Amino acid sequence: MTSDSARYADDLALAHLLANLADSIALDRYQSLDLVVTTKPDNTPVTDADRAVETAIRQMLAQHRPSDGLVGEEFGSDISGAKRYWVIDPIDGTKNFMRGVPTWACLIALIEVADDGTSETVVGVVSSPALSRRWFASWHAGAFVTFHGTTKKILVSQVGSLADASISYSDFNGFNDRLVPFQNMLAAAWRTRGLGDFWSHMLVAEGAVDVAIEPTLALWDMAALDIIVREAGGRFTNTAGQSGPFGGSGVSTNGILHSAVIDNLNL
Repeated sequence: MTSDSARYADDLALAHLLANLADSIALDRYQSLDLVVTTKPDNTPVTDADRAVETAIRQMLAQHRPSDGLVGEEFGSDISGAKRYWVIDPIDGTKNFMRGVPTWACLIALIEVADDGTSETVVGVVSSPALSRRWFASWHAGAFVTFHGTTKKILVSQVGSLADASISYSDFNGFNDRLVPFQNMLAAAWRTRGLGDFWSHMLVAEGAVDVAIEPTLALWDMAALDIIVREAGGRFTNTAGQSGPFGGSGVSTNGILHSAVIDNLNL
């Protein structure tokens, strides 16, 4: 009988293969002089590398998991009532990628839908080849990071007070009515840094940062982060405190601080 910790081993292995493919394509285009950048209808940039990575991942999934659904940032979704679907952000941190900043990553997640209609991320991989790092997790199997070929298990911090906490975020855009409470929380914290994107949340999973907050995110920005933070012992919700990557915003914490963070954001 397959143990809980090995239940998604094959899916995680496939996610690593997808990440390997994504890394090779993206690194080949990173800092290239002929990188093609266009603007999507939502006024966010997209590069030829974003599209090439997602296309390649879609082709591999069609070969290895033809019955699974798929949600991708660049080419839309086709879940059609599927009980399992992959969520792909081909390059999270596109603005960094196009400017030559190394904090960008491919985000790959697998979500399962229960009979009662609830959904949960069960596999997640965040691969950042320009940082020589890859984070990954699967349901009940723990969270890990690989750095220069060495893999280690990761755990969140044990910091118990916001006054002692290190808080990371992207910028102040999108907070709206929560901006003043958020800035007050930053002012009271031990340390704050605008690291942003996947990087902030992975540092929470590693225990290097205690809180990461972003007020406006899509499912593909969060699905992989969610399970990695949770399997490292932390919590992942939206800014209203609803668990999971489906609420339009992302808050990662070490778990101990989560209630205080949500309370402060919603003063």
